[in-house]
Amino acid sequence: MDRFVDELFERLRALSYQARMISIDHLPLLQNQIDEQRNQGLLDNEFYQQRLAMFRFQIPESLPRATSMLVIAVPRPQTRAILTWNGQRRPLIIPPTYTAYKSINKQVEILLARILGEKGYRLTGATLPLKLLAARSGLGQYGRNNISYVPGMGSFLQLVAVYSDMPCELDSWQEATMLQSCEECELCGRACPTEAIPSDRFLLRAERCITYHNEKKGDVPFPRWINASWHNCLEGCMRCQRVCPVNAQLIGWIGEEEEFSEEETALLLDGMARDTLPEETLRKLVHLDILDDLDILPRNLGVFFKKE
Repeated sequence: MDRFVDELFERLRALSYQARMISIDHLPLLQNQIDEQRNQGLLDNEFYQQRLAMFRFQIPESLPRATSMLVIAVPRPQTRAILTWNGQRRPLIIPPTYTAYKSINKQVEILLARILGEKGYRLTGATLPLKLLAARSGLGQYGRNNISYVPGMGSFLQLVAVYSDMPCELDSWQEATMLQSCEECELCGRACPTEAIPSDRFLLRAERCITYHNEKKGDVPFPRWINASWHNCLEGCMRCQRVCPVNAQLIGWIGEEEEFSEEETALLLDGMARDTLPEETLRKLVHLDILDDLDILPRNLGVFFKKE
């Protein structure tokens, strides 16, 4: 079995992926860590209900004999949308994982199912706290900004987790750790204008993170305390990742890119429905994988482009 697991990990490394395996027995410990943080009042209740309450820490009914969990890191670049307004072109970054998130998940699951199927094993997707799972499996470490870092990938990655009925003979469960380079570094905290990365505790104040607020439904206004100048991405935020020394060699990595004319930018600002958008504009939105975000684009773009 150990030889098969080594072969599995080697085949994933050939694709520039990295993986770890832990026993299904650790599911309650994952849940306890989240519950303890909530009970201690460290998690904002609204944030918990919107982002954490959906996690499921039970063995899935579709795979009742699951014995292991696999967590995989896939390197991912940034995406860029260049929009024109009042004759000025402005590039806006979309952080790693925003584009093709579901398709990457599916791609990894199909790949794993094929490899595990060669030995008669099965798998199913997992809805778990991925950053915590990566840290407790030893796949990655936390940055001071609470983002996952994996050697060779920095924070430019997507995490995927699955349950499997493959026996867990290489359980890598361990205590979560922070990058050693973060111990004397406070660059991310100083770069965060919302003070979401505190100096008096390790856990992020996620309810103050720009990402949390610009991913909400489009009819939800930004809090008045968020200054428009703090925004820096079409969705999400890259301030803490851009200044991180661990990402120094990756920060210029741009994958897909599309350019929108002034007319197209105006349509997006106006919140036009997808069935009224030109075919070429739809193509660009599909290419960047943000077509499903049409409802939030007018609000997010509005902080960069003011209509007269």
